[in-house]
Amino acid sequence: MIREIDLKEISDGRLYTLNDMVKADCQDCTGCWDCCQGMGESITLDPMDVYRLCLGTGQPMTELLKDKLELHVVDGMVLPNLKLAGKKEACAFLNSQGRCSIHSYRPGICRLFPLGRIYEDGGVKYFLQVHECSRKERTKVKVKKWIDVPESRKYEQFVVDWHYFLLDLQEKMARRQEEAFQREVNMLVLNRFYLAPYDLSGDFYEKFYGRLKEAGRELLGK
Repeated sequence: MIREIDLKEISDGRLYTLNDMVKADCQDCTGCWDCCQGMGESITLDPMDVYRLCLGTGQPMTELLKDKLELHVVDGMVLPNLKLAGKKEACAFLNSQGRCSIHSYRPGICRLFPLGRIYEDGGVKYFLQVHECSRKERTKVKVKKWIDVPESRKYEQFVVDWHYFLLDLQEKMARRQEEAFQREVNMLVLNRFYLAPYDLSGDFYEKFYGRLKEAGRELLGK
């Protein structure tokens, strides 16, 4: 997602890497689920998020779209997000006690919070959003431990590659300004990376990069 932000206004003024310590640990968020409601369509999902959700729930993307996920437009791209509904706009995956029922395979944005990402020089760094989390007594934790994904370097590279792939598509659509082409791009991205089932028994990255190579050749000519 393209955002124009002033880091001085929303962060502690520092940029972090995976091995840095950051004051983000909320001690398991006991009794709190503020960040799981009222977030609108902001919890956008990448292909790995959907892969993990399908693996964890045992449901295909088509089933999750019935009541747990929805589609919305992000910078010209049609992408899935967690569905927040009801008076409190609560995440559909919260249980009756207000706890996350998918915590072990929750999406990347949920894992990151209250951190954010900034992309620069073909890589990514992290910043602490100082106004977002209602918990004030947070403790320090290493960034890669907080994000809590296996093979954190490989995951970080995936996040970067997906970001710049979408950015290239957005730039190409902006240049062409053709409704038919934009529809073709969005349908290919949705079908190739989200709706077409992955083999859940193998390595996600190998399958993802195979699809990325095909899509890059078809849509970007590279």
